[in-house]
Amino acid sequence: MSTPQLSTPVPNPVLHQSPQPPLPRQDRPVPSHSIKIQVRDLTCFYGSTAAVKNISLTIPEHRVTALIGPSGCGKSTFLRSLNRMNEVVRNARSEGAIELNGVDVRSIELTQLRRRVGMVFQKANPFPKSIFDNVAYGLRLEGWRGQRLADAVEQSLQRAALWSEVKDSLHKSAFELSGGQQQRLSIARALALSPEVLLLDEPCSALDPITTSRIEELLHELKTTCTIAIVTHNMQQAARTSDFTGFFLMGKLIELNETRVIFANPRHKETEDYITGRFG
Repeated sequence: MSTPQLSTPVPNPVLHQSPQPPLPRQDRPVPSHSIKIQVRDLTCFYGSTAAVKNISLTIPEHRVTALIGPSGCGKSTFLRSLNRMNEVVRNARSEGAIELNGVDVRSIELTQLRRRVGMVFQKANPFPKSIFDNVAYGLRLEGWRGQRLADAVEQSLQRAALWSEVKDSLHKSAFELSGGQQQRLSIARALALSPEVLLLDEPCSALDPITTSRIEELLHELKTTCTIAIVTHNMQQAARTSDFTGFFLMGKLIELNETRVIFANPRHKETEDYITGRFG
């Protein structure tokens, strides 16, 4: 699918639970943004089973794109395919093309690709090291040392909204942090390598509302410097944080559009049924 197109909105009493002004008529395409990731005819298999089926879409640069849909619909498989994380799964394979800045990701050396396309998982996964060493890990592999390394660690923790909480305990074990702090540490570790794209797979599913709110605020700040794709089961979170939303169902992308359009005037009945809680 190319850059999303807006259809003429049709009033929908099911979706408009409270009085709202109608959306303006849209007869032209969504304003174009630079394309960061282009996906063409992607199908992902586990053995002979297709978990993702013939998906084509674009992910615009410096925007947040949310992927929603019921469990088992292929969202996480799709997300992990963007930095070839699925390749570590036995009997996994894919067909189709994924391009980063117009270059096929299969032609990019794997370590370099994952440096450019970072990932944060559903469960925080700090290394059994100090807070400082968690963030410094990837930088040290690239030869960073001394004050340059220390400055980069501080900057990453600041970008992840964690510095003020840990600056006096950098050499304590990362396992001493709370769950929410560990998740922000995981984000800081990914940000240390200055990725062009940040993938987040249900990053707030195990967090309390206050911590979730902090991470959502963080996403708004981060999209000024990187492109973000987030898988979430929380539709309110998608509505709050994303610029574009894609709805997945049974391995297929049903529709992708500006978030305000998806939640106010979806084109497909399956999307409307899901976001209004009729199934999922």
